[in-house]
Amino acid sequence: MGNSYAGQLKATRFEEVLHDSIEASLRSNNLVPRPVFSQLYLEAEQQLSSLEGGSRVDNEEEEEEGEGGPEPNGAPNPYQLPPAPEGCCTTEGFCQAGKDLRLVSISSEPIDVPAGFLLVGAKSPSLQDHLLVCAVDKRFLPDDNGHNALLGFSGNCVGCGKKGFCYFTDFSNHINLRLTTQPKKQKHLKYYLVRNAQGTLTKGPLICWKGSEFRSRPASAGICSSSLFPPLESSGSLAAFPSESVPGTNPGVLMGAQQAGPASDHPSLTSALGPAVFNGKDSPKHQQLAKNSLSALPRPSALGILSNSGPPKKRHKGWSPESPSAADGTCPQGGGNRAKYESAGVSCVPQAGLVGPASVSFPVVASGEPVSVPDNLLKICEAKPVIFKGHGNFPYLCGNLSDVVVSPLLYTCYQNSQSISRAYEQYGASTIQPISEEMQLLLTVYYLVQLAADQVPLMEDLEQIFLRSWRESHLTEIRQYQQAPAQPHPPVPSTAAPVTPAQLPWLAGLAASSCNDSVHVIECAYSLAEGLSEMFRLLIEGKLAKTNYVVIICACRNAAIDSCIAVTGKYQARILSESLLSPAEYQREVHYELVTGKVDSLGAFFSTLCPEGDIDILLDKFHQENQGHVSSARTAASVTQAAGLDGSRIPVCTSCHLEPRGVRPFQLAVAQKLLSHVCSIADSSSQNLDLGSFEKVDFLICIPPSEVTYQQTLFHVWHSGVLLELGLEKEPMTKQRVEQYVLKLDAEAQTKFKAFLQNSFQNPHTLFVLIHDHAHWDLVSAVHNLYSQSDPPAGLVDRLLNCREVKEAPNIVTLHVTSFPYALQTQHTLISPYNEIHWPVSYSNGVDLYHENKKYFGLSEFIESTLSGHSLPLLRYDSSFEAMVTALGKRFPRLHSAVIRTFVLVQHYAAAMMAVSGLPQMKNHTSVETLEITQNLLNAPKQCPCGHGLMVLLRVPCSPLAAVAYERLAHVRARLALEDHFEIILGNPSSGITVGKHFVKQLKMWQKIEDAEWRPQTYLELEGLPCILIFSGMDPHGESLPRSLRYCDLRLINSSCLVRTALEQELGLAAYFVSSEIPLEKGAKNEALESDGEKPSSTDNEDEEPGTEGSTSEKRSPVKRERSCSHDSASSSLSSKASSSALCSETLAQVPGPPQGEQARSPLPCGPAEEAKATGEKQWLRASQGATVISRHGPVLTPQPDCSLRTSQRSLQVSVTSSSQLSSLGATSMSTAPATGTLVLQASQCSVTKACRQPPTVFLPKLVYDVLLSTDSSGLPKAASLLPAPSVMWTSSFRPLLSKTMTSTEQSLYYRQWTVPRPSHMDYGNRAEGRVDSFHPRRLLLSGPPQIGKTGAYLQFLSILSRMLVRLTEVDVYDEEEINISLREESDWHYLQLSDPWPDLELFQKMPFDYIIHDPKYEDASLICAHHQSIKSEDRGLSRKPEELYVRRQTARMRLSKYAAYNTYHHCEQCHQYMGFHPRYQLYESTLHAFAFSYSMLGEEIQLHFIIPKSKEHHFVFSQPGGQLESMRLPLVTDKSHEYIKSPTFTPTTGRHEHGLFNLYHAMDGASHLHVLVVKEYEMAIYKKYWPNHIMLVLPSIFNSAGVGAAHFLIKELSYHNLELERNRQEELGIKPQDIWPFIVISDDSCVMWNVVDVDCAGERSREFSWSERNVSLKHIMQHIEASPNITRYALLGLRKWASKTRGGQVREPFSRCHVHDFIILNVDLTQNVQYNQNRFTCDDVDFNLRVHSAGLLLCRFNRFSVMKKQIAVGGHRSFHITSKVSDSSAAVVPAQYICAPDSKHTFLAAPAQLLLEKFLQYHSQRFFPLSLKNHSHPVLSVDCYLNLGSQISVCYVSSRPHSLNISCSDLMFSGLLLYLCDSFVGASFLKKFHFLKGATLCVICQDRNSLRQTVVRLELEDEWQFRLRDEFQTANAKEDRPLFFLTGRHI
Repeated sequence: MGNSYAGQLKATRFEEVLHDSIEASLRSNNLVPRPVFSQLYLEAEQQLSSLEGGSRVDNEEEEEEGEGGPEPNGAPNPYQLPPAPEGCCTTEGFCQAGKDLRLVSISSEPIDVPAGFLLVGAKSPSLQDHLLVCAVDKRFLPDDNGHNALLGFSGNCVGCGKKGFCYFTDFSNHINLRLTTQPKKQKHLKYYLVRNAQGTLTKGPLICWKGSEFRSRPASAGICSSSLFPPLESSGSLAAFPSESVPGTNPGVLMGAQQAGPASDHPSLTSALGPAVFNGKDSPKHQQLAKNSLSALPRPSALGILSNSGPPKKRHKGWSPESPSAADGTCPQGGGNRAKYESAGVSCVPQAGLVGPASVSFPVVASGEPVSVPDNLLKICEAKPVIFKGHGNFPYLCGNLSDVVVSPLLYTCYQNSQSISRAYEQYGASTIQPISEEMQLLLTVYYLVQLAADQVPLMEDLEQIFLRSWRESHLTEIRQYQQAPAQPHPPVPSTAAPVTPAQLPWLAGLAASSCNDSVHVIECAYSLAEGLSEMFRLLIEGKLAKTNYVVIICACRNAAIDSCIAVTGKYQARILSESLLSPAEYQREVHYELVTGKVDSLGAFFSTLCPEGDIDILLDKFHQENQGHVSSARTAASVTQAAGLDGSRIPVCTSCHLEPRGVRPFQLAVAQKLLSHVCSIADSSSQNLDLGSFEKVDFLICIPPSEVTYQQTLFHVWHSGVLLELGLEKEPMTKQRVEQYVLKLDAEAQTKFKAFLQNSFQNPHTLFVLIHDHAHWDLVSAVHNLYSQSDPPAGLVDRLLNCREVKEAPNIVTLHVTSFPYALQTQHTLISPYNEIHWPVSYSNGVDLYHENKKYFGLSEFIESTLSGHSLPLLRYDSSFEAMVTALGKRFPRLHSAVIRTFVLVQHYAAAMMAVSGLPQMKNHTSVETLEITQNLLNAPKQCPCGHGLMVLLRVPCSPLAAVAYERLAHVRARLALEDHFEIILGNPSSGITVGKHFVKQLKMWQKIEDAEWRPQTYLELEGLPCILIFSGMDPHGESLPRSLRYCDLRLINSSCLVRTALEQELGLAAYFVSSEIPLEKGAKNEALESDGEKPSSTDNEDEEPGTEGSTSEKRSPVKRERSCSHDSASSSLSSKASSSALCSETLAQVPGPPQGEQARSPLPCGPAEEAKATGEKQWLRASQGATVISRHGPVLTPQPDCSLRTSQRSLQVSVTSSSQLSSLGATSMSTAPATGTLVLQASQCSVTKACRQPPTVFLPKLVYDVLLSTDSSGLPKAASLLPAPSVMWTSSFRPLLSKTMTSTEQSLYYRQWTVPRPSHMDYGNRAEGRVDSFHPRRLLLSGPPQIGKTGAYLQFLSILSRMLVRLTEVDVYDEEEINISLREESDWHYLQLSDPWPDLELFQKMPFDYIIHDPKYEDASLICAHHQSIKSEDRGLSRKPEELYVRRQTARMRLSKYAAYNTYHHCEQCHQYMGFHPRYQLYESTLHAFAFSYSMLGEEIQLHFIIPKSKEHHFVFSQPGGQLESMRLPLVTDKSHEYIKSPTFTPTTGRHEHGLFNLYHAMDGASHLHVLVVKEYEMAIYKKYWPNHIMLVLPSIFNSAGVGAAHFLIKELSYHNLELERNRQEELGIKPQDIWPFIVISDDSCVMWNVVDVDCAGERSREFSWSERNVSLKHIMQHIEASPNITRYALLGLRKWASKTRGGQVREPFSRCHVHDFIILNVDLTQNVQYNQNRFTCDDVDFNLRVHSAGLLLCRFNRFSVMKKQIAVGGHRSFHITSKVSDSSAAVVPAQYICAPDSKHTFLAAPAQLLLEKFLQYHSQRFFPLSLKNHSHPVLSVDCYLNLGSQISVCYVSSRPHSLNISCSDLMFSGLLLYLCDSFVGASFLKKFHFLKGATLCVICQDRNSLRQTVVRLELEDEWQFRLRDEFQTANAKEDRPLFFLTGRHI
């Protein structure tokens, strides 16, 4: 993952992923895919919309004029033709070889065309009548859209056959093009050449060079001067996508039995009109099939403005009277005019001063005589006819233009379908004909004929029909071309005879004859004008009352047809005309109707419906009759309630229980995915995010301007504890502090955002995460919206989040969070597909991936519920409501249907309230659904002892209508005296929640809130409150709803705007968590999860998307499917009697429900939580404090309620057919109500508790219901194939369908391929050059279903990101106390000068050497005995058991200081140059230098290699610049400079190229120093890659398998040799040899930080002192040590190892004479004769320390300095693995197998002999020294070496060298003798000085068996030791690996 692909490679990868990952579902069997080369290497350039009406000829003329006339930028430079070579032909039309190239001459000759080449025609300026034939590589030619042509040229001459022209200039000279301008392939290669049926080469289609023309012209931002730019949003949309304007239809019944007759003559008809959409596998996979780049523009508006209808400027050569772009580029881009361009067509809006809707309309394009629209058309027709322009010319309309609507959508659809055939032209030898105009029209008629009376035509269906028809009719050609693309003769065309214009009217009439006059065909003789006039006449006469569609055909004009289609059906015309309004126009229209009083007629009509008189009169009457009774009852109720409160017996909801608040597994998984994406951005080579440089995390959450969402987000942030965890705030937090982190995108947002930017600029070491929640809202471009005065200000997201400061800030990561990411997944998106994170699925291959006790119930589950056979579905529609709306729509044609729907629904609610309150006669005036909702609302509180009720969500998108609904319902509630029974809340995005005092008191009591000022601020805090929430606003803004939501009434949503985002957003309000412990009924069971399991790699969530989990299963029988289609609530066959009681109360539902025990076992919380009692928390954000409130959206996710049970739902499916039945039903219902009262008490159950059983019930408009439940051919709901968002458009009408098996990732790639943003979209300007690298590197997108918990997930992400950053600034360092402290020798000599900064040489020399090892890493090593030590066996403490040896060593986590050493992951600004990665510099060059010296002990010359970067050459001396390396420069002892460190630092390392701490820049505090990495030869390349600016010392290859001893040995020998060289060199300069600095530093690669102890001594002799430790730089320590007096007298200097439990005694004495480890400063001069053992792997430092001391040299440890060592889990000694040489042996090798008897058949091991020896002795030395085990008073005598014999054996080290310092051994009896590779200094007389116990054992180790025997003889060992043959051993090595041999014996 991550965006690690730079430049072109990234583009390649993206294309690969894009094409390959959806290969399976989008592969086409019949279409030719794009060439592989272009798939891999070309990036599709931005699609441009043409205004030319798709005319190739126009395009050609424009090209030629541009060529002949002056260029737009001035006169062209004169072009000089180069002289032709002598003797060449220069005749035009012939090549230089004299061969004829003219098409007319060679059209019938066979031409050899290589594979991958096409024949094209070149135009010569001087031969206007001729085309010259050329063969050109098709990769250098464009595709249909004028894009994807490789730059450059590759062509062959077809005349002389010369091949390989790489430049068009050369080629044009060769074919004698006489040019006056610079040769350009775009200008001169004009046509494709194709062979016709006779095999003759002819001129084919024009080559579409759009891209280059676009590039060559300057684009103006203000005025669009080129015909390639759409001047404004809608002024010339040729492919406006219809889905947002044309509502859905059911393609399942697309073709009836009316296909007799003409259809059978045309096979393409029958096939095309199967299902209206084609299966995904037959789809054109990669074709961008829009003719002349006809890409869809935003809803071009319903009607036209002809303000600029004059001829356009010169560049607009494509303009014609028929062109849809009548409005030209000179239109001002003012905000005031925007709305008219945003609908579909061109709509004429009145001047700004007028009040009123945009009703006046003109035709889009007109010609011929005008047609007058009759005056009283609307009144007579009861709907505005919608006229769709079809083929040909369209007449002018005049007269009563406000009563018709004209749209170009159909014209656009026809145009697009013409473009598909061009995809094949370059593959075949002849042009495949596009679908003819006649066939298009005939197919349209067939489509209209089969539409049901309640269906609306959908352009997408028509597009799919055209595509299918075309494919079927050309199947043979397509297949032929796929198999043999270079065939010279085309196959025989299809035998089906084409439809002629003369036949068309007759065939259309025949098709329409079977549809009962729903489609009427009018044939005209001369022009469409007469047909339109005829249609208007028939409409006025009422003769088209049953007709929904009028098809007008004029088929006489030059064999071309004119046509248009008028929608006259009242239902269809109303929906289509309203769908052409933009949201702003829709709001304005409704507001206008309310303000002007147009709706009064509606109210008057309602009052006439009620037989008892006006509803208001009834209400007043009821109010007066019941006033006294109600008030007394209410008083009594309130008294008892108050008494209950005062007393101890507070009513409690028995089924409540608390839920723990926490992060769900899903949220944690998503947070971790987010974190890994951020890490991959940081890890990529592009260096776009340097996580190592950040110390903390800060954030800002941007949300839409909704007060409720704002408060809800504040609540989540407060309760998640993220502010405390990130260290941004401290307890106690205040509301004001939390508000700093949440930004409401309103008018005040800019100030707060500027503060955020300022903060990010001032804190470069803080990582700021900018979270854009609800990210699909307001994607309007700031440029496009420059002059907008809208409120909230549109374009704010673009202005703030996409500003340059955010994009360029290296410390801001932007995270977009949304449930509907589609608008951010276009071809121009800023978000890389690698940076998308999708919510994971719950199941994969049947395995529950994240076990949760709640199941998410989203859109696909709601759709599933409609397919179940036995229960009421959760998605329903209300047929009686729809019927009333339709009837009123006909009666009031001038009112918008939203107004009518709202008034009808409010009337239904009012009547239902009256019916439930005691006016049973009102049941006739409501619907069963509304009555059910109202009854449950009023009865639920009676079933809970606490009075918990349910919420009804009434969605009214239009704010003015919401206000009307609120006032009306509140009035009815007041008159019915129900104010205390339920609350009515108006939810407006711009304002908070207002709740009555009585209900606030109730909520406070339930939630145990004592704050007097508390008011609910989020919907979540309304948990359990019986209420109707009227939810307004055009879009929901992410508000979460409580679990007590029981009904989601969406009957008023704007059903005409069918866009996927809008639909899913509305249905997302009902998304819900259901407790998975309670078995869901069959209806709620999610089959979709099983389908997920079939997708092998699905790691993305598909739950919410109808695009991923289908609503049908192939296994279902057709019968079931049939039934599920009719979920009209009034379609059940249950008796009205059974339902009547259920209508009154839910209590009967208890009977068939689960047994009581089950309910008691798994109740759901509904009461308050205990946390509410905590007084520390402020009450401002109180919700019901338990998990009950935190909703699906927050850190704690709890289900929402569902109160009615199965039976009540089922019983509500009453078969109501007449109002009389309804009234009788009402009467029985009312009579049963009192009888059920007792039942209520027995089986009462809190409505909130019942919520866990089912999600809310959703009521939808019929139109939306049909779209959701109908499926297309891919098995997906129709909704999935809708346009994904209103701000984007499809790139082509002929795209494949989404597939049912697609994961979210594949869907994203689908939308990225097939959608582009509209000009108003903020991404529109991105990727103008078609570059993939325009993805923003620090931008991520998190998508997941609505209400699933995304807020909790990203807050958790912030938490773990912060922890990770802290972790990045921390390291695990070894923290172990020194060992063997109790064994330290009590000597008279201590270094008592406590305040000395440096050791005093005289004092120090008198101190004894401490032989005992104190370094904790040697806890398991053998103890070294010194003289007069009496160590009892128990003194050593209990040794660890063997299995504990591998236990992890103790570490402490430390924060890195500013003086730390770093590994390769650290990239701060200061280090870039030091590391060699600075972007301004090239990667550092290095040179390899050999350096040889001889060493007698090895008996050969050693050759080392230095790799020296150019920047480090000043540290070395060369014989000449770039010559032989002579030496490494050394400073003088007398130098006092503080600018550099004198001692060169050597760091031996293996296996740690990434993790070794070699970056000493900060540790050295920037001081100059010489640092050399010592690496093995085989690792040289990898170290050089990671550390290009470091000096490397490469060991000879013979040391590739050696241990650290070899590196130490070579470092020391090299350093001494270099010291000699430098002395000689500088002696010539007059410097004394002893003045050359002799010290080097040998440092481990894990030393991370250095500390100093500050000691405060109270007095000279005082025992009391205080001390503190602090971090310092290595520079400080080194310069202090290097400044020591007499420093050259010390052989070895070192530091203490840091431990947190360091005792005062350890630092009291500033210096010790003891072992030093890890970080040593070595005097190579003094130690000239003391060597490291080059064979050693372990303990080589202890061995060397002992040698140095025995040589009489000083070792000094500075106790006040300490080094911290980082725990690094890789490399180092872990690099050595001991394995068997037998490859098939998988058994582990144990240490006991490391040795064997010589000549045995033991398995040999692949490991160095020395390593096997050391490891064997460490674990099994007791086999050789049985007497020595735990016998510390009798150690093993070890001569000249220290080997670790394990912790239970002590050793005594002695040196055989003359004059060496050894301990006195005269009184010691040894239990063993170890002779390891002893040299000539060890003699028989030397050994005879020592005394051994009887039975003591001897071990002699030698290189081979021969030297073993010689050693025994030379040392006369057989005198005192007894040997046996079987006591000889060897390491388990093969002979070629040179095993070590040892001999053991017993002391006699």
